Amino acid sequence: MAQDNKMSREEAGRKGGETTSKNHDKEFYQEIGEKGGEATSKNHDKEFYQEIGSKGGNNNNRND
Repeated sequence: MAQDNKMSREEAGRKGGETTSKNHDKEFYQEIGEKGGEATSKNHDKEFYQEIGSKGGNNNNRND
């Protein structure tokens, strides 16, 4: 019987993320983050940001 060598979505995502990380630098992530932020601001209003702001907490784990 043939062996099923399919990878899970989780494994495929992890491998893809690792490869992307190896092939791109900090500036790449800053640029796509900025584009995502601009798109989000075009699609959401003030109330959206107030709601997600109230759900947030103190995040002291940032690595700038």
